Parts: sequence; structure tokens; C-alpha cells
Amino acid sequence: MAFLLVVLMSCKEQPSNTNDKSTSEPLVEANDIEKVEPPHWWTGFKNHDLQLLVKHPNIGAASPKISHSGITLVKANKADSPNYLFLDLEISENVKPGKFNIVFKQEDGSELTQTYELKERENSPEDYIGFNSSDAIYLITPDRFVNGITANDTPLSIEGKSNMLERTIDRTDDYARHGGDIVGITNHIDYIHDLGFTAIWPQPLLTNDMKQGSYHGYAVTDLYEIDPRFGTLQEYKDLSAKLKEKGMKLIMDQVANHCGLYHWWMKDLPFKDWINLQKNYEENIENWGNAYTINSNHRRTTNQDIYASEADRKGNNEGWFVAAMPDLNQRNPFMAKYIIQNSIWWIETAQLGGIRQDTYPYPDKEFMSDWAGAIMNEYPNFSIVGEEWSYNPLLIGYWQEGANNKDGYDSNLRSTMDFAMQQKVVEALNEKESWDKGLVKIYEGLANDFHYPSPKDILVFPDNHDMSRIFTQLEGDIENTKMALATYAMMPRIVQMYYGTEILMNDFEKPGDHGLIRTDFPGGWQGDAVNAFTGKGLTEAQKDMQSFITKLFNYRKDSKAIHDGKTVHFAPFSGTYFMYRTLGDETVVLILNKNEDVISIDLNYQEEIGLKGKTLKNVITDETIKWGDVMDLKSKGVTILTTKL
Repeated sequence: MAFLLVVLMSCKEQPSNTNDKSTSEPLVEANDIEKVEPPHWWTGFKNHDLQLLVKHPNIGAASPKISHSGITLVKANKADSPNYLFLDLEISENVKPGKFNIVFKQEDGSELTQTYELKERENSPEDYIGFNSSDAIYLITPDRFVNGITANDTPLSIEGKSNMLERTIDRTDDYARHGGDIVGITNHIDYIHDLGFTAIWPQPLLTNDMKQGSYHGYAVTDLYEIDPRFGTLQEYKDLSAKLKEKGMKLIMDQVANHCGLYHWWMKDLPFKDWINLQKNYEENIENWGNAYTINSNHRRTTNQDIYASEADRKGNNEGWFVAAMPDLNQRNPFMAKYIIQNSIWWIETAQLGGIRQDTYPYPDKEFMSDWAGAIMNEYPNFSIVGEEWSYNPLLIGYWQEGANNKDGYDSNLRSTMDFAMQQKVVEALNEKESWDKGLVKIYEGLANDFHYPSPKDILVFPDNHDMSRIFTQLEGDIENTKMALATYAMMPRIVQMYYGTEILMNDFEKPGDHGLIRTDFPGGWQGDAVNAFTGKGLTEAQKDMQSFITKLFNYRKDSKAIHDGKTVHFAPFSGTYFMYRTLGDETVVLILNKNEDVISIDLNYQEEIGLKGKTLKNVITDETIKWGDVMDLKSKGVTILTTKL
């Protein structure tokens, strides 16, 4: 599918001028048009098509003209609204970077001129290396991590007043803005790096100009703008650059399914089918709310269900996520092009190391295949992970590229999220051991890997911003929490951890409450009594967990056996579970032990691994042992051993 610059298009074709002659006159720059998106583009893409969305009063009646060598105006498409045009451009392979003018001749003979720029790409497509099984990702809710600049807490307009709908911060309100920002993250890259993480995934940083609850970022109101309360575009680019200096990657959280109710186009939608259920919205716009919106039925299985009714399919794919988040209609070709180009624009602008796509099963699934395919066509080493919140491995596997789907669906999606394994590990540690409960949940959960085209490209996690903290899920049991974290980190997966897990952040007070789950990171605000960055005020248990995470993930960072090794595990017995990861001369051993008292394990049963007589080092304690016939496990907890001394 083509990459496009959106000059909002219409279903009717307007006569276009395809004059492709160079002008010898110097370029006189102008900025007469209200909005052109994407705001600029680049040369050197495989796909030479670009679609511009142009928004300006009565621009639909104008005749656009481009006179620049190597750029052809193929079509000028009118929209249903007279205030949009969508321009289809063809950019020749040999066109040089630079600026050119688009001239819009109006019906009265006057002209509007907009200067547009094609930039030279900074890197080759192969240099965009996405996340993979060697990566450990640190997930951050930016508003709740660090307030690096207090001046942007309430950004000011030219008149000296805030031009945002949510104008204040209030740290006593779990659902208000607290002031965390991009600079706060950038200033603490060393902390994240030293913990052993190789990538960060901040929740959306684009403008969320909503009346309330704008802190979480998922109701975007401008897809080409960094929210000024989080910072500037340059600060976002600086974050990416500084991560690269540390050998780390920036993953962008994107939302193709919906936007925020106060997105700028909601006041003047370009087409009658720009959003789903648009007629319902427009008829009730004055009294909009839950009484008038048709919410998604959230029946995500309709994407795969061979018996699903068309009504149920539409209920999932076309219903609004919530009343405040209009559902985008990706079946409209102009919307589809807009979303694809927007993703590519951000990859190129911020030099991204990956995309996390929100609510993956909710948009039109054929579009999502086109979207991912267009990105991977341009960036063959890139990575995208889609959020499929399902505990059914069959549904998770359906979305991964290479899946042998009965309906022939090819997602072009390299990674999906392993909610199933997340749940199995928690169940395994919380349940009392029996034939079909306890550690066997991990054993049988991993047995489902036969279904996945590439298990190691799936992303697993202990928790995230939408569920209770792992320490809460494991009922405040520190040893169980360590066992869980080690298991997620050791299995053949990409692993992600939520900020604050390293200091046992929890939501015991109100389990499952999103505002509490996404609480402030201690030390992120001036005057905090506790500072997790320095250790000030942390309990011994918190310091111990921080140390455990640091040793675990720093070892994982350099372990080829964990990244790409063969996995062998043994059925749980006597409250223990053994898993091995081996590559070349490196073997890493994960041992989970739920016994409170000393237990002796006969290792001869596992002789096929070939460790007998070898010396291994404990990754956490640095102690060494010699692998013999018997191993005594002295207390409940996790043991991680390696043959790398």
C-alpha cells in the first residue's frame, strides 16, 4: 500500500495539473494553507506515492498545481467537506531533496501557495533495527515517571493562558495529570540502562487535548504533534538519540483504532465515513456521551470465528472503544493512507526502534495487514508488536506473521503480546501444587509454543499499565515475584517490564485501579521523600528487588543462550521446575522451587542436558557449584545458573 501525504481527499476526482517542468526562478516560500499532513516527507522510499491531506476553508474548489522536476500531481481528490483536498503525488526515484511550492488557484482567480519539503533520509532502511528476543523493554507511563521540566506542566499560548482543555496538574488525583515528561525520561536513561534494559516503551506522547484523563495518552487529538505538556518534538528526538548512544531503542506506542473526541478534524470531518457510526455521532453531537455512542462489543474472537455473525463482527470492529474515543474507519482509503503515512513519518522522524500498536484486534484486520506490510516493506529489520489481550494462544498466534491461518490471513506482524503466558506464570505461583495446578501451568503453557510461527518474537511481560502490578497479583510474596520475573526473562520471548516493578510498586489499596497502577515513581518529583533513583528512603526489600532485577537483566542482556538458544524443560516434580536454555558452550538453568524446607533433587533424570561434572555460577549471588548427581535446594525461591564463569 502506498505511503501518502494527506491533503484530505474526496471520493470525487478533481481535474489535476500534472505539469512536471522545472522552474529556473528562485523559490519564494509561502505558508498560506491552514494544514498540510504529513508536514513534510522524504526521498528514497521504495513506494513513490504520497498523499497529502490539505485543510483550508473552501480548498475543495481550488485547482492545485505543482511545477517541480520529479514530482507529479496525479490526482486532486475532493472530500465531502469543502474544506479538504487529498493530493496524490508521485515522487520519482531520482528526485532531489528540497522544497517546492503547491499553488492552489481559487475560483475567483486568486492563488494560495504552500511550500512543501522533501528531506533526505538520515539512514538507510536496513539501519532501522527493531526489538527482538535479545531485548528487555522498560514500559513507562510518562506522566507518572519523572517531572523533568515544571515549565511545561501548564503550557502557555501566545495570550499567556493555557490553550489545553486540561490545564492543571494534581498529584493527589490518580486520574489527573501529574507532570511527568519526556525530559524526565531522558534524564534517567542511565538508570534504566543500568537496570539492564535495552529499550523503552513510553505510553503515547502525542497531543491528548481532552477535558479529563488526558494523562494516559490513548485519546490522541493530533497525530503529528507531541503533547506540549510532555515536551517538544525536538525533546522526543533527543530522547531517541540519547537512547541510541547507550545502545538502546525507542518504541513508539501508536493507536490506529481510534482518536480522541476533541481531535481537530471532529469539528469538520472530511468524509461522511471518516469515522465509524459517524451519522450517529453527527446527529447527537450536541449531547454526546454514553447515551448516544455505540460502544464496541469487545468480541475480538470475531476476527477468527468462522461462525461469527456479521453483526458481531461490526460490533467489535466498528463500535467505539468508549464515548470519548471515536472509532476510525480504516475502510475509507484516505483514512487508511493517512494512518500508514503517519506511522512511517514517526519512524523516520524519531529514528524509532519499534512500534507497539494498541488494541490490535479492533480496527479492520485487512487494513492492519496492509499497515504492517507497508512498514515492513520499507524497513525490513523493523519490529511491530500488536496488543491482543487474549488468554487463548490460538488467538495470539493468529496475528503473528507466518501463522498457518485457515482463512489465509497474513498479518505481516512480527510480534504479538503473550497475555496467555503472563497469566499462566501467575497461576503457577499462586496455586497449591497438584497434578493439574501450580508449576505445571508454566510447563503446559510453554508447550503451546508449537502453535506460534516464531515463539521468541512474541512479547511476554509480568504486568502492564492496564492490569494489577505483578507484586499485587502474586499477593505480596517477594520470592514468588522473583520467580515470576526470572521466568519471564528466561523463556524464549522478548520481555517487557513496567516501571517500578523493580521497587515492588503495587496497587494493594485499590487492586486493579488504573490510577493507582500508574502511580508516581518515587524520586521523580522534587521534594519526594523517597527516591528510587538514589535509593533514599527505600526499604531493604525494595533495594533487594532492585538489585535482583539489575543482576537478572544485565545477565540477560549478554546471554546468547537466552536470546536464541534451544529450550528444554522438565515436567514439574516435588514443587520444582527446571528449564534450560543452551547455545554453543553456554547453558543457562532456571530452577523454581516452591518448597519452604530443604529438598534434594536427583539430577540424573536430567542427564541429557550434559552438565554433570561442570562448574556453574549463580547469576544472582556469583557463587559457584559443581553439577553432580544431587542438588539440595535449601529454601523457596529462584535459582539461575550459567556455565559462563
